Amino acid sequence: MNKSELESMKHQLKTVKDKLIIDETEFKESGQTVELDQTRVGRISRMDAMQTQQMALEQSRRRQQQILKIDGALKRIELDEYGYCFVCGEEISLPRMQADPTSTRCVDCVE
Repeated sequence: MNKSELESMKHQLKTVKDKLIIDETEFKESGQTVELDQTRVGRISRMDAMQTQQMALEQSRRRQQQILKIDGALKRIELDEYGYCFVCGEEISLPRMQADPTSTRCVDCVE
C-alpha cells in the first residue's frame, strides 16, 4: 500500500469514527429508560417500547465495538503495521482494505 492509499484509509477511518462518536453521544443524551403510563398504554405498546430500547442498546454496543476496531487500525497505521495479516504476515489486498479498513486478516487466513 503506497503512502497516498494509506492516507486515504486513515482519513476514511477518522471520518467514520467521528460519525460514530456523534451518533453515540446523541444516543447517550437521549437514551433514557422507557417509562410508560400503564393505565393509558397497552401491553403491546409497552413491549414495543422495550424492544425498541433493546435495539437501540444493541446499536450502541456495535458502535462502541466499531470505534475500538477503528482505534486499532489507526494505531497500526502509526506503527507501520497497517495492511498486514495478523496470521500470516502477508499484505492484505487493497480491495479488501477498501471494503473494510479495519481488516486484520487476509482473505486466505479468514477462511
